[in-house]
Amino acid sequence: MPVYNTEDYLPKCLDSLVNQTLEDIEIIVVNDGSTDHSSEIIREYENRYPSKIKGFSKINGGLSDARNFGLKQATGKYIGFVDSDDYVSHKMYEEMYSLAEKHDCQMVLCNLQKVDEKEYIIRKLEQIPHLPLYFKLEDHLSVFSDISYFACNKIFKKSLFEGEEFSVGMHFEDIELIPKILLKCNKIGRSSRYHYQYLERQNSISKKHNFNGLDILKAVESVEKAFLQSQYKNEKKALRGFQILEGVYTFLAYLAFVKQDEIYFKMSQKLRLFIKERQIKIWEILKYRRFKKNYLLSLPARKKIYYLLYFSGAENLIRKLMK
Repeated sequence: MPVYNTEDYLPKCLDSLVNQTLEDIEIIVVNDGSTDHSSEIIREYENRYPSKIKGFSKINGGLSDARNFGLKQATGKYIGFVDSDDYVSHKMYEEMYSLAEKHDCQMVLCNLQKVDEKEYIIRKLEQIPHLPLYFKLEDHLSVFSDISYFACNKIFKKSLFEGEEFSVGMHFEDIELIPKILLKCNKIGRSSRYHYQYLERQNSISKKHNFNGLDILKAVESVEKAFLQSQYKNEKKALRGFQILEGVYTFLAYLAFVKQDEIYFKMSQKLRLFIKERQIKIWEILKYRRFKKNYLLSLPARKKIYYLLYFSGAENLIRKLMK
């Protein structure tokens, strides 16, 4: 768990971890150069739960650097990631660990939901509901373009990270690494419970939308290379779905919140070049299916209109409507 200036949320997160029903758990807390009282809170919990919590401090290097540092300290068979302003259900890791052990899964994921600071649910994010509770990746490769690539709602066999790490300095580092980890898996498990509570903070750094969003396209390019070197290199349909979901829809969702016109149009040009270079047809984007349903049709009306206007080339109208 990387920590950077989250003193207001850290106790709730740590409470949800130390009270896990899974007793044999190692909680690695990495203080990434916090300047608030996070370090004192970590020491307090480390003193109260010495058998569970291992606290470390390092100079600030960002989320990826802190996660990589934590991976090097981990001694467990499985790895999970939690952001320090989020929290999890008390049974999350016991259920996911049991699934992994019982069915020999290299990765297990659960549903997650976005909540506000009063714990009201903003949005439920169901994961691959159309698939069995455990399955072989080669039998259901559609999962490659179906799942959300959060690191935090999953556990992984630690061995999957041999030779892999989060890219330091890259935004959207989960999109860049987790698909590569998925490609190494043989069997995947899933829980239908909403174990992970993802806090939407109004002052979060993720609310600042600028050229950092271009890292989404860089992440997709990196995954493309890994995919084409994997045993699934000929499964172009799965790769195309990933390009559309993450490279087009995820990027456009980010682009919608860019306030400055100059930045918006430069980023839009990058997206159109991305689409052109991969020869992605507009009809492919409009017909893209997720969880066996048309993705665009499954979205709220506001998002539908936004995407349809963009694909029709009405960007000037989009900018007027969003101001």
